[in-house]
Amino acid sequence: MDDEQRYRAVHSRDSRFDGVFYTAVRTTGIYCRPSCPAVTPRRENVRFYRTAAAAQESGFRACKRCRPDTVPGSPEWNVRADVVGRAIRLIHDGAVDRGGVGALAGALGYSERQLNRLLSAEVGAGPLALARTERAHTARVLVETTDMPMADTAFASGFASVRQFNETMRAVFDRSPSQMREAASGRSGGVAAPPGAIVLRLPYRGLIDLDGMLDFLGDRAVPGVEEYSDGVYRRTLRLPHGPAVVELSPGSAARASGVGGHVLCRLWLSEPRDLASAVRRCRGLLDLDADPEAVAEALGPDPVLGPVLRRRPGVRAPGHVDPAELAIRAVLGQQVSVRAARTLAGRLVSRFGKPLAAPDGGLTHTFPSPEALAAADPAELSIPVARGRALVGVAGAIASGRVDLGPGCDRDEAERRLVELRGIGPWTAGYVRMRGLGDPDVFLPADLGVRQALERAGLGATPAAAAREARAWSPWRSYATHLLWASLGEADAGSGGADPGGAGPRRGGTENGSTGDGGVGGRENERQRREGTG
Repeated sequence: MDDEQRYRAVHSRDSRFDGVFYTAVRTTGIYCRPSCPAVTPRRENVRFYRTAAAAQESGFRACKRCRPDTVPGSPEWNVRADVVGRAIRLIHDGAVDRGGVGALAGALGYSERQLNRLLSAEVGAGPLALARTERAHTARVLVETTDMPMADTAFASGFASVRQFNETMRAVFDRSPSQMREAASGRSGGVAAPPGAIVLRLPYRGLIDLDGMLDFLGDRAVPGVEEYSDGVYRRTLRLPHGPAVVELSPGSAARASGVGGHVLCRLWLSEPRDLASAVRRCRGLLDLDADPEAVAEALGPDPVLGPVLRRRPGVRAPGHVDPAELAIRAVLGQQVSVRAARTLAGRLVSRFGKPLAAPDGGLTHTFPSPEALAAADPAELSIPVARGRALVGVAGAIASGRVDLGPGCDRDEAERRLVELRGIGPWTAGYVRMRGLGDPDVFLPADLGVRQALERAGLGATPAAAAREARAWSPWRSYATHLLWASLGEADAGSGGADPGGAGPRRGGTENGSTGDGGVGGRENERQRREGTG
């Protein structure tokens, strides 16, 4: 977009661009989201910024009316695989607060000076300014949703001192933390905060098929780590400073006009310092920063995907809170049913997972860490020994850093290193890249479910033919994969079919027809038979 297109979006108050860019008004010193209901400023008084941090660095403060710091994140940072996109994802995960700019630059393979120059040129702010904005947002959430003492809030948000905390909050929000807490009192919107919980509204743009996504996650819920009941999904999290529990449920729904709503999120944290990391993981799990209109524009006209998309408007590509966990589950669930994969994962959790200090309903453990599984004996994992070796090998590669699946990883490099491991083929590596690393453009041409869906649509279903068909769906091939799985599930549900793995009626895809969080198809299946890991 150029500035004239941005101004037209502001003039029409188009909420699709909230979080994609920010509007600053020179005469008032305020920056807003594009959909701000205030009177549209004159064009000559408007400046545009790619990030809130860039607007703040230029001396603008956040609008109190539209609260631009609460908008969904830009989908650009999930799409981009270059160093700027990787740096933004790491900063959102709290990397600067945990290790400083030096650690951030080292993780990306750049010097601090190079990284600062790249970010300043691309988004108008360096890593310190971007981290400062994340810090201020975390502090605002804690100030407005908890009764935590202000000094504790300051340090939990990553500020070095109470004075720095107060100065930043006044500069960014034009109010002291005490004034913000007073204004927020009584503004809960009817949402009760359970004891010890932080209640958040996670915004999204456009429409969302939240029921379908929660069903997808609920079908694969691992006992002890996850549970799903009455439309509420709950799970434990392993965060940098300690375990946590999150509960996700529908909040306000998007209106027919496509204006976004929010997902209700309740968090029980061991350490408030982990708030930003927990939020990033929850947003990635539900793909809340996606642009469903861009996906619909690309895939809607397709004769195969279009009808499914119209029946499931707002489709998203479910991610995962922990790519390392997903990689382990992908190996563990190879060539077994959804139900069997859940059972095997539950056994792994009860044996190697870390128990919570106090069980919370059905949630008793965090998922085993790669370090714990790397030290396990493959012969004692209740799975074929060869597959046990593959599981321990993956865990060891992640624990040692040979395979990097963090938010700032190079996706191409991560996939290449996964495929190099014994027992891991292109299907599993691609599946981890799609869900664990949040890549929106992954297609699984050898997946049995994908091939069955293409066959039913009268298209070529060999891996090569499927890959050729999918070229037209780029850069949203991950969404196309989920739509193909959904079409297969709809057809089977309509005919009373059941999952061939014995997991009951299909909902939200089959993952190779009979697998849980893993599975192989085509050539990978044959490769694993040769290697003895199938």
